Amino acid sequence: MPNTYTQIHIQFIFAVKYRMALIDPEWKESLHQYVTGIFQQNNHKMLQINSVPDHIHILVGFRPNQSISQVIQNVKTESSKWIIQNQLCKRKFAWQTGFGAFSYSKSHIPNVIRYIKNQDKHHKSNSFLDEYKLLLKKFEVDYDDRYIFRHPE
Repeated sequence: MPNTYTQIHIQFIFAVKYRMALIDPEWKESLHQYVTGIFQQNNHKMLQINSVPDHIHILVGFRPNQSISQVIQNVKTESSKWIIQNQLCKRKFAWQTGFGAFSYSKSHIPNVIRYIKNQDKHHKSNSFLDEYKLLLKKFEVDYDDRYIFRHPE
C-alpha cells in the first residue's frame, strides 16, 4: 500500500481451549518461532511473544493489510495444525474461541515487552483470569462474565 503510514502496536492474548495447561516448556520456543513466522508472512512485525502453559501473549507492530480477526484466526488455525501434526501434545490441542487485543502507544512498548517476557514470574502470584479481567478493566472494555475464557475443566 503505497503512501500508507501507520504505527499500530497490539498485544494479543488467547488461551488454550478450556485453559488446559498444554503448552509444554519443551516446545514452547518452537511454537513462538512458528507463530512469529505466521505474523511475519502477513507483514506484521513481531515485537515480543511468550506463553505459559495455558495461554499466550503476542505483541506486534500491526500492518493494516488485514483485519485483526483474520490474522488471529490464521494464527490459531495454523499453529494448532502444526502442534497436532508434530505430535507435540499428548492431548488434542486447540485454542479457545475468542481473544483479547489491546493497543499501545510507542512509548508504552518497552513496558509491555517487559511484562510479556516476565509471564512466568507474573503468573506465580496472579491467575490468567485475574490478569485478563484487569486488562479489560484497564482498557475500559465492556465484557460479560459468561463469555470470559472458561475455567479449566
